[in-house]
This record gives sequence, structure tokens and C-alpha cells, in this order.
Amino acid sequence: MSSLPILYSFRRCPYAMRARMAIWASGTAVSLREVVLRNKPAALINASPKATVPVLVLSNGTVIEESLAIIDWALEQNDPNSWADASPETAALINACDEGFKGWLDKYKYADRHPEQSAVYYREQAEGFIADLEQRLSVQRWLGGEQGTRADVAVFPFVRQFAGVDPTWWLDAPYPAVRTWLNDWLASDTFTGVMAKYSPWQPDAPDVIFAKSSGR
Repeated sequence: MSSLPILYSFRRCPYAMRARMAIWASGTAVSLREVVLRNKPAALINASPKATVPVLVLSNGTVIEESLAIIDWALEQNDPNSWADASPETAALINACDEGFKGWLDKYKYADRHPEQSAVYYREQAEGFIADLEQRLSVQRWLGGEQGTRADVAVFPFVRQFAGVDPTWWLDAPYPAVRTWLNDWLASDTFTGVMAKYSPWQPDAPDVIFAKSSGR
């Protein structure tokens, strides 16, 4: 086993994305294992039987299975951007994303799997959350105020997915402040760094060291 913590990840998964962003920003090094979700490695299943990414296995064998817990772990190691924020408002915003918006987003993105309603209907339900973000970002640059916090990091990958379902509609949607916020994150060194492509992990392959200090 690697002496570094091991992160099982999938590049496009928004949960894994937000975990990688926090790890990258903290400058903490981990061994990255890119997973093919249709062919999950036995090592991942052994570490976490639910076998969803991200999963972080610490050097002492402790397994962290939730993306928000991985974010918190990373920021406990180092938080140069002062992203850590345990305020009730931040927690409520992330919960609204994960427990409300995410469900409508999935139906909007995969409307053909949910023929009970139209894609437009599902988008309109999801827009309630986006409208709340617009109101916040119309008076401040980041969701938490004058600087980014774990709320921005946790929510961003899902807004990115939402915007990508129908890019033409999104460009003219009445959410200019959210678009600016989203584009700032998309152009950031953090996002660029965590979206590097890696080959799927194989048990006999050398470790891929994932860290901001690695020069990527």
C-alpha cells in the first residue's frame, strides 16, 4: 500500500471533482486511482463496499467515503485559501444542493429516463436553486461573501453540470451573476489542475501522485 493517502476518483463525477479541488488547493499529496465505474477495481470495493467515488483511504487504514468529509479532511491538513467554513448558512446551502437541486439536475440531464415530465419541467424545478445563487451572487462575488469557501467548492461541479445540459439555453438564461461565478471557477488554476486526464488505475501500475506541488 502507498505511504500516501489513496484517493479513488472518477474525473467527471461532481462529488469526486469537489473532493479533488479541496485536496489540490490544500497542497496535500495523495495517490490518485482513476476508476472506470463500469469496471470497479476490487481494491475500491474492499475499501468501501458501496463502491462509489470519491473514497479516500488514509495511510493508517481509515476510510473516508463522503466527498464533504474528504473536503474537510483536506482543509484540516492545510487551508491556504481559507475555504473552511462550518457556518449553518454554508451547511444549509450545500444541503440544498445535495438533497434538492441534485435530484432535479439528474432528471433534467437524463430526462429520457424520466418520461413522466419534460426536460423543461425538470429544469424549471432545478432553477429554484440557481435563482437563489443568482440572488446571492448579485451582491457578492462568492457564495460565502467576499472570498470562496467550501460552499463554492461543493456546489460548483453541480452547477457546471446544469449549465452543460443545454449550453445554448444557459447562455441566455436570466442568471448572469451565476454565469460569471461559474466561468471564474472554470478558468481557475484549481479546476484546470484537477481535470487533468489519467489512465484507469491498474493494480500493477505505478502510483500517480496528485498534488498541486507536483508541478501540474
